Amino acid sequence: MSQQHDISRLASATSLTCVTELVQGPEKNEADIAAGSQIVVRDEEWLVRSVRRTARGDLRVEATGASELVRDQDAVFYSSLDTIEVLDPRRTELVPDESPGFRSSRLWLESLLRQSPTPATDTRIVAGHRGLADPMEYQLRPAHQALSNLRPRILIGDAVGLGKTLEIGILLTELIERGRGDRILVVTPRAVLEQFQREMWTRYSIPLVRLDSDGIQKVRQTLPATRNPFSYYKRVIVSIDTLKNPARYQHHLSGHRWDVVVIDECHNLINKGTQNNDLARLLARQTDALILASATPHNGKRESFAELIGLLDPAAIADPKDYKASDIEHLYVRRHRNSPDVKLEVGHRWAPRRDPEIVPVDPTAEEQAVLEELTHTWLRPPAGQAPVTGRGKTLFPWTLFKAFLSSPRALRESIRRRVKTLGARADGAAEVAALRRLDELAEAAERRGAAKLDALLEHLADIGVGKGSDTRVVVFSERIQTLEWLRDELRRRLRLPERAVELLHAQLNDRDVQQVVEDFALETSPLRILLASDMASEGLNLHRQCHQLVHYDLPWSFIRIQQRNGRIDRYLQEHEPRIAALALTSHNADTVSDLRVVTKLLEKEHAANQALGDAGALLDVRDADIEEDRIMEFLQQDKDLDTAIKEPEEVNPFAALLATGGEHADDPPVPTAPRSTLFDDDDNFLAEALHEITDSPGRLDIHRDEDTDLLAFDTPADLAERLRDLPDSYLRDREVSRRIRVSAQRRFAEQRLARARAEGKTLWPDVGYLAPSHPVLEWATSRALARFGRNQAPVMAAPVPEPVFLTQATWANSLGQPVLTRWGAITGLPHAPEVGDLREALERAGLKEHARNPGGVADWIERLQPLVPDAVAAATQDLRRHRHEAESTLLERLDEHRRRLSRWEQQALFVVEQAGGSKRKDDVTSTRDEVSGLIDSLAAAGEPFVRVVGLIVPDHRTA
Repeated sequence: MSQQHDISRLASATSLTCVTELVQGPEKNEADIAAGSQIVVRDEEWLVRSVRRTARGDLRVEATGASELVRDQDAVFYSSLDTIEVLDPRRTELVPDESPGFRSSRLWLESLLRQSPTPATDTRIVAGHRGLADPMEYQLRPAHQALSNLRPRILIGDAVGLGKTLEIGILLTELIERGRGDRILVVTPRAVLEQFQREMWTRYSIPLVRLDSDGIQKVRQTLPATRNPFSYYKRVIVSIDTLKNPARYQHHLSGHRWDVVVIDECHNLINKGTQNNDLARLLARQTDALILASATPHNGKRESFAELIGLLDPAAIADPKDYKASDIEHLYVRRHRNSPDVKLEVGHRWAPRRDPEIVPVDPTAEEQAVLEELTHTWLRPPAGQAPVTGRGKTLFPWTLFKAFLSSPRALRESIRRRVKTLGARADGAAEVAALRRLDELAEAAERRGAAKLDALLEHLADIGVGKGSDTRVVVFSERIQTLEWLRDELRRRLRLPERAVELLHAQLNDRDVQQVVEDFALETSPLRILLASDMASEGLNLHRQCHQLVHYDLPWSFIRIQQRNGRIDRYLQEHEPRIAALALTSHNADTVSDLRVVTKLLEKEHAANQALGDAGALLDVRDADIEEDRIMEFLQQDKDLDTAIKEPEEVNPFAALLATGGEHADDPPVPTAPRSTLFDDDDNFLAEALHEITDSPGRLDIHRDEDTDLLAFDTPADLAERLRDLPDSYLRDREVSRRIRVSAQRRFAEQRLARARAEGKTLWPDVGYLAPSHPVLEWATSRALARFGRNQAPVMAAPVPEPVFLTQATWANSLGQPVLTRWGAITGLPHAPEVGDLREALERAGLKEHARNPGGVADWIERLQPLVPDAVAAATQDLRRHRHEAESTLLERLDEHRRRLSRWEQQALFVVEQAGGSKRKDDVTSTRDEVSGLIDSLAAAGEPFVRVVGLIVPDHRTA
């Protein structure tokens, strides 16, 4: 089976890129191919999952095998390459259901409901709110907003700690439910790869294969050299650092399309002309849905933010230098802890942080000597000119000063590199001599010992970190030399075991980074002090076992300070976050010290965080490196930081636009849909499916616990094949390929997740949450759909007054996406048909769990088989009658998109005329045509797909 699975994968990967002779199927009608329909390809039966029209004009059909040879295999067919026969629903054969309690029929109908995509007209949240997370309405907003757009595209700009990863999981779940999330690519910073992967699986049951450098290498060993590694897995997560190399991966990326691309920490992609920006532009072209996420989504420049919005919708902003909140509000959400729609929901699970604690540190005599040398030779030289040659004359002295504020060792490393750069330059002799004098003083300070280290030890003792204590702390520093020195000193001075103090920085390999992050989140781990560089300040959740943070040296950037603090100051932090910073003082008033800078930066960041949730607005440059340069300039010019740095209420109008334009505080509540199911819950469906669709249920050793909804069973071989795409560490740690344990009960699943953090050696729980997208449910659905033969529908006897034909009717758009869906219950055939609701009909007939199957339907089948075409015709007429009513909301949305496009075109052409660019005019026309074509493709088109899916007949014994 494993070999067959790999062959299927290779065949699918091949069909995406090869060109073969056109084969036109004489019995195929493209208009009849719709999601949910049954097709025959290469003499095997398939169930259609999704259909879309390609750029060449043919149909791309994704299907799952239904007949024995291809059962549960996933395949992609093209109407120009394959003969696709759609089974005629008018020839559906009625067959008796003789299973106990109509189990086969109920599973068949339930599986049809589950497998049928939610139509595009329905923008309600139908499944994402059923993930393993606290129900928060504000977290549903991005998904609802994206689903209401022309394409499901959104920038999630929520402030640090609000749960952007969960919001992404909700939207991915919704797209999967709509048949628009089969192929997913997630791009993140490498430090958060496993954390993101784990959140998607444990909370939303969405498996992502981690393709770090090792993962891609393994795939390449499996695939032929000419094959695309990104076509091997359907849903993958990969780091920005891995993908941004255009020479290695651009060809593979440009030759593959995704349903969804997620780019986390997307502020790394803003700057034009960079590899990251080129990567973002390429991926935006290769996907339907695009989700961008960042707590700092712009750098203060309108043009740069317009670049990011242009990835989502090229027809949103006509003039990158001049646009309003109304131009972008449909593509953007931005809330913070104190936003109106957030504060009432998060307050009870997010402890407010203390005011920052600044710890003044008196330097040693040797350190004072370094400070005075830095001040009088480099920062405030009496001659007015520091001994700096070449570029960076103004700011390089402050770079030396910041290095010393980290540690004497870090300063000596900066000196070494500068001397090496100057080399044998004739004009650099004076600078080299000054650097060597500074290095001698720094060496003496290093031998004597750093005063900040003593202050750190005192602070750690004050907060309870030490041998035998469970208290944990994150200590940030900008310099790796400082981190390595601190590791050795803390282990020695505190007499801690080696694993109690660990490093996290960019020079570690992927495997070590993930291991350290996991260890810090495990309650049983011996890790107590995490020494981290700023690579750990983006996206990592460090709050589970920790509420203490120390800035050993402080970045001169509000963005980085806020990102650092956000590692422990975030939702679900139930202990008061305590943030401290060490600041080197000076014995002499005329010597530059660290205390004033640290105090002002931390106080300003804290105030902005409380008022705006966005400290980056204070300097209004939105780039951490530029912020640092700006602070250096203020210090070099001896400006007062109090007046040079704005107060939160003084931020510029553009920053205010991005904050208030993304809050959507006045929008109505996000609508959610009731569950559409014939079972009480998902574990009941799965339990019945296991007994029905497995040949020998006893061999699976099925265990059921009603109190916790726990369902455990030995993993069948065909399910194990599907589970191969789960995270490697989960497969290894929990052995789910041998035995699987799931529960649909949130409370119990959350307890198992917490227990894994508290007791286990892994963060993967031993019981998985049975979220709507779980592969086990997909497997059960596929197996149940295959229980009836080709083009068959079950017949059930129940206490009903007359026969009821159950029907499925779907109308898709030209992209193959379902726009309208009706589940009908038809009575009165053949002369006076009336169409009711399928679920209501099943409820009235009592066809639910524990129903009694009386049998005896053979006579009814013989009499009613000729009425199948009449049932199809009645359901088709009913769908046509209700088309306008059901499609009206969608058509209104499309009209609004047309009006928005027209306004954009007029404004964009005016901007072009002012600038006098003919090429830009062609770009406007091209964008208009592209977006207009997309709008036109979204309404229902062609003919609907309608079929009979079941029949309820009167039970003679109750008539």
